[in-house]
Amino acid sequence: MIDIKFLRENPEAVRASQHARGEDDAIVDEVLAADDARRSAIAAFEARRAEQKAASKQLGPVMGRLTKARKGGGDAAQIAELEAQAEALKAQGATMADDVKALDAQAGAAQEHLDTLVRRIGNIIEPGVPSGGEDDYVVIDTVGELPQFDFEPKDHLEIGESLGAIDMGRGAKVAGSRFYFLTGAGARLELGLLNMGLQLAIENGFTPAITPTLVLPQTMAGAGFLDQHADEVYRLEADDLYLTGTSEVALAGYHADEIIDLSDGPLRYAGWSTCYRREAGSYGKDTRGIIRVHQFNKLEMFVYCDPATATAEHEKLLGFEREMLTRCELPFRVIDTAAGDLGGPAARKFDCEAWVPTQGRYRELTSTSNCTTFQARRLGTRYKDGDGKTQVAATLNGTLATTRWLVAILENHQQADGSVRVPAALQPYVGLEVLTP
Repeated sequence: MIDIKFLRENPEAVRASQHARGEDDAIVDEVLAADDARRSAIAAFEARRAEQKAASKQLGPVMGRLTKARKGGGDAAQIAELEAQAEALKAQGATMADDVKALDAQAGAAQEHLDTLVRRIGNIIEPGVPSGGEDDYVVIDTVGELPQFDFEPKDHLEIGESLGAIDMGRGAKVAGSRFYFLTGAGARLELGLLNMGLQLAIENGFTPAITPTLVLPQTMAGAGFLDQHADEVYRLEADDLYLTGTSEVALAGYHADEIIDLSDGPLRYAGWSTCYRREAGSYGKDTRGIIRVHQFNKLEMFVYCDPATATAEHEKLLGFEREMLTRCELPFRVIDTAAGDLGGPAARKFDCEAWVPTQGRYRELTSTSNCTTFQARRLGTRYKDGDGKTQVAATLNGTLATTRWLVAILENHQQADGSVRVPAALQPYVGLEVLTP
């Protein structure tokens, strides 16, 4: 979530961010009002608690004098007066204790209301992010030549079926629509792609991680995946666990409630996991093949760093994604995603989209997002700055390879005889130069 102090001091910046996202900016005034109510509730609680402590201090000396009078044979009038004072102070203390308890509950409720409202606000977008929705991106680079075929190109599913690499029919028979089997060359191609990405990550200082794909609600919410897109997430009600749609979720929770050491630079992880997405609302979209499916494999980069270095780190992640696409000899473009298509945690996101010949358009293969302190603030991940002061860390993520890449590889490298050329850089990981029917 965003920093309430930032919102308090820069409400217009938050309103502008909400407006750019196409979301209601009236929430800013609601949050400010809730923040005022919370601070008033806390002030009332602390004032009454101070009065309670003062009253408690008064009771001690009275009880001391009463005990002394009783032991020392004080007269009845003196003892009676001290007893009356003690009873009055005890009654006052009991009333104050009830008041303090009630005011504490009010402050807690005010804090909970404020937290609920703040979680409705997406991350503050970075300067230069395009305003608008899904179609309002800006193309910042186009790389590679589009393939030219002297034959009628086939789509990835027809190629995959002829290679014995993709089996949608049996996937549907076993698990339902949008499921599939990768077999033979298909399985080898995916594993080779993921391993090539992992090797690139290791060479650049990433720690490999095989992550859980089931997480607790607080982890899923902390990563920002239950705010606006909860309908995309699979939930196991009997166990109150969620299936993750990316290893980003588990890696975001990896250092939850910790103070991490960034003195030697960012902590970088490469998470390999199976991912699950309900694809709610996508009825009729990309129903053919493996472009939009419920289950896939992905290698995800995840970084913890000093917020001051997050923008530079974001460029590095984009560079690794570009290198992977270049190694796969795919024509692609890089887009600066518009604010309304960022998702709540991201302050900026770059997508790399590869050319899909039979669709005549570019399709997303990678995303890399700078989430600044949004996730780490929710999850309590902090670090010590150069002055030894505890600060909230920044987090970033980026895709190095997914199952969807097979679509672009099969289509762009298909040959007239139905075979598919394996890109040279990928051949050592696949163990084949050509995939043949």
